[in-house]
Amino acid sequence: MQKLKPLLLLALLLATGSAFLFLPMRQWFLLLQGHIEALGVLAPFVVVVAYVALTVLLIPGSALTLGASTIFGFWKGLAIVLAGANLGALCSFLLARTLMREKVALWAAAHPKFAALDRAIGQNDFKMVFLARLSPVFPFTLLNYLLGLTTVRMVAYILANLFGMLPGTVLYVYLGATAREALAGSAATGATLWQQALKVVGLLATIAIVIGVTRSARKVMAQADAETANSTVSNSPTSETSR
Repeated sequence: MQKLKPLLLLALLLATGSAFLFLPMRQWFLLLQGHIEALGVLAPFVVVVAYVALTVLLIPGSALTLGASTIFGFWKGLAIVLAGANLGALCSFLLARTLMREKVALWAAAHPKFAALDRAIGQNDFKMVFLARLSPVFPFTLLNYLLGLTTVRMVAYILANLFGMLPGTVLYVYLGATAREALAGSAATGATLWQQALKVVGLLATIAIVIGVTRSARKVMAQADAETANSTVSNSPTSETSR
């Protein structure tokens, strides 16, 4: 599944490009932008609440991330998405530690890899949650719940989430912000070919960085899991008896 992520990202880019060519995207964008702007100062808060709800309901927020950055632009969109994603992750985490603990335990039992992650978190909670976010062994929305079963400290969980989801979030927000400029007709208002080329190069560079960081994190996480498993085996009663 991890090897398919670059292909899925490429498919997303191709689908976005096709939509610009064959669908009335600019008209739809202006219509949606008008509805959002009608909310006034409440608009960012509405999007944050929607993101939290999607996350708790185990619905991926990729489309909302792209939509938010397309409507609000890069920096404001990034702030809104990070707020919604992190608050949603925290809500799911707290639900797993309280009302939904038994249900989440059943989900965890269906994912053998979670046991290795749980052991590794016991050794270094911030590091392992951070790596899991960079190279998720589980879907983002599901991992929020599963981590609620572990011994990770809440502060470590919050900080690891914030920094771990940042590279992927920046990529999607950059893509949405680039689409915003295209939909707004920035080329017709004086943007030069050179400026457009720089934006494309920036997007490709961002994709390359995210893929590189993800692969590195996957290797480090696999090594940490192996070391934790070996440590557990060496400290087990059977191992002590054999000595």
